Amino acid sequence: MSDASLFNRIFAGYVIARASVGIANTMLVVALGWHLYQLTGDPWSLAWVGLMQILPVYGFFFISGMVIDYVPRVWVVRASATVEAVALLGIAAVMQKPDPDLWLLYALVALHGAGRAFHGPALQAIVPNIVHTSVLDRAVAVSTTVWNSAMVAGPALAGFLIAWFDREVYVWIAGFLALALLGYSAIPVFRVVHLQGRTLKSFMAGLHYVWSHPVLLGGLSVDVLMVGLGSVFVLLPIYAVDVLQVGPELLGVLRAAPAVGSISVGLWIASRPTELTDVGRKLFWALLIFALSILVFAFSSHWWLSLVALFVYGASDMISVNIRSAMVHRATPEALRGRVSAVNMLFIQTSNEAGDFRGGSFAALFGAIQTAVLGGMVGLLVLTWSKRQFPELYRLHRTADLKPGD
Repeated sequence: MSDASLFNRIFAGYVIARASVGIANTMLVVALGWHLYQLTGDPWSLAWVGLMQILPVYGFFFISGMVIDYVPRVWVVRASATVEAVALLGIAAVMQKPDPDLWLLYALVALHGAGRAFHGPALQAIVPNIVHTSVLDRAVAVSTTVWNSAMVAGPALAGFLIAWFDREVYVWIAGFLALALLGYSAIPVFRVVHLQGRTLKSFMAGLHYVWSHPVLLGGLSVDVLMVGLGSVFVLLPIYAVDVLQVGPELLGVLRAAPAVGSISVGLWIASRPTELTDVGRKLFWALLIFALSILVFAFSSHWWLSLVALFVYGASDMISVNIRSAMVHRATPEALRGRVSAVNMLFIQTSNEAGDFRGGSFAALFGAIQTAVLGGMVGLLVLTWSKRQFPELYRLHRTADLKPGD
């Protein structure tokens, strides 16, 4: 894109859509977590939601990257948002019954996950198409901050809407995806020029590219292991009911606390006149604080202390997310953005949704507190391992030092 200004109609449409999608996704997680735990009292029901969301990401992994690279990306995000809205309307219909069919519900969650399998990577890959390279780092920071703002608004809004409308909240969630479609209408069609045809090798190109670049592989591996094995989001409904003994409104506040921390850091990064330096060392310390915040949350039986721990959890994660996102954008050739973004999304979704399945199933087997403690301890071990396995990652000075094809 030739316009070096970050603030324009196209980027504004993207920001509106990204915020709406983020609000819808987090509202859905909070609503399903609350209603399913109320209905079943079984952490396995929360684990199944995470599994149904991650399976489509694995199933469509190779296809999604190629689609995003060879089909105009704005078409992909519009179609994905439509599929997710249809799934949400189905969930709304199922949840109207006093005793809903849980397996039908899980199937609709899987349909929603199928939309996200294309939606997430396309949202990432489209950013360099709509902003000038000179403001790319700021655009990433703004985009991530907007997403994390949605992480605040979504859970808090979900908590109050559940209290007011109970299971009718899912219709409201679908409405936010309609708003996302409106934002996408401001984005024109961009086509990517390809010098190679669609061969079996080209399907594997994104995975091969990440595998052959230690800095990218290291950043994504740390994310999937630390967040996937340490995430506490799926445990929040259990902690709210059984440990902290609070209702849906305060559950929403707890779920929003990490995003408040993320926004605080994101605004600082976005407002900086210069890019971050010594990013490898900053990444190490951010990940260390992230693991320690999980341990504080695990042992907390006070709502306010849990809130502080979750705030720090989100603030430290924002630093690492921003650095990793900028690394992926800087180091990826334009023709491979869709496939590399699909690999990135595979790692992210594995860390989030597969992390939810891990957390829910472990909580059912060992208990919520034991699961959270284990997550924090494993996070410290992963950080120690990654320091030795990927020294290039922690020696990186600036993300701008990474060039496509290096």
